[in-house]
Amino acid sequence: MKHRTVALSIALLAGSAALSGQRPTASLSLLPSGAHSSGSGFESTPVPNPQPPSFTPFSRFAFGGGVSPLGIQMQAATSLNRRMNARFTGNLFNLSRSNISTNGFNVDAQFNLASAGASLDYYPFPGHGLRLSPGVLFYNSNDAHGLFTAQGGTSFTLNDVTYYSSSSNPVQGNGSLNLHKRSPALTLTGGWGNMIPRSGSHFSFPVEVGVAFIGAPDVAVNLTSGQACDASGLNCVDVTTDPDVQANLVSQVAKYKNDINPLKTYPIFSFGAAYSFGFHSSPAH
Repeated sequence: MKHRTVALSIALLAGSAALSGQRPTASLSLLPSGAHSSGSGFESTPVPNPQPPSFTPFSRFAFGGGVSPLGIQMQAATSLNRRMNARFTGNLFNLSRSNISTNGFNVDAQFNLASAGASLDYYPFPGHGLRLSPGVLFYNSNDAHGLFTAQGGTSFTLNDVTYYSSSSNPVQGNGSLNLHKRSPALTLTGGWGNMIPRSGSHFSFPVEVGVAFIGAPDVAVNLTSGQACDASGLNCVDVTTDPDVQANLVSQVAKYKNDINPLKTYPIFSFGAAYSFGFHSSPAH
C-alpha cells in the first residue's frame, strides 16, 4: 500500500509539471496581433494609417512633354497648395519646306518656333482635373523666313495684277513672318488633367486649350531682283524700282496681313504626359 501511494504521488507531480510548462505558450496564442499584456490586462498597439500626400508649397514636382501649335513642348510644375500649381512651359520646333507655291511664286521657307512661358493652374475642384490657367509668354521667337522666285516665262500676281517673269532675268525676292509683336504676351487657357494628381498617383495625361495674345503678326515682302513683263514678254520693268510694281506689292502685303490677322490671338491646343513625385523630409530623432 505504501508503494502505491508513493507511485501515485510521483505521477501527479509529473502531470502538474507538464501542465505548468504548457500554460505560457497557450496563453500567448490567445493574444491578439499587436497586443501586449500589462499589469491591468491587455493593450492594443495602434497600426498607423497611410498619410495622404502633402501639397504644401514646393512639396511635389512634375515633368512632362507634349505637342502643340507652338512646337514640341516640355513642361515642369510644382504644387503651391491643394488647389494651385505653378507651371513652366518651353516649346521648340524647326521645319524647312521647299517649292511652296503661292501667287505664281515658288517659295523655300524656314519655320522657327521657340517660346517659353509660365502659368498659374487653378483647380476649383481639387478632386477633378478641370483647371483654369492665366499666364504669360515671356519669351517668343516664333517666325518664318522665305526666298521666292517666279520662274522665267511664268506668270505671277501682285494685288490681282498679272505679270510675267523675264526669261533672261527672273523675278526673285524674300519675305518674313513674325509672330512676336507683343512680348511678353498674356495667355489664357483651360484644360483637363493635373500634372500633380491630388490622388497621389504619379502619371497624368493633361490636355490644354486656349490662346496667347501675341498681337497682330508682321509680314514683310521684298522684291530683290528681276524684271516683270507684259504678256508679250516685252515692255519689261525692273521690279525693284518700278512704282506700279512696288505699289501693287504694298497692296498685296496688306492683303497678307489681313488674312493672318486672326493669329493675333494665337491658338493653343496641347496634349501630352507627365510624371510627378514628392520630396519627404527625414523624421526627427
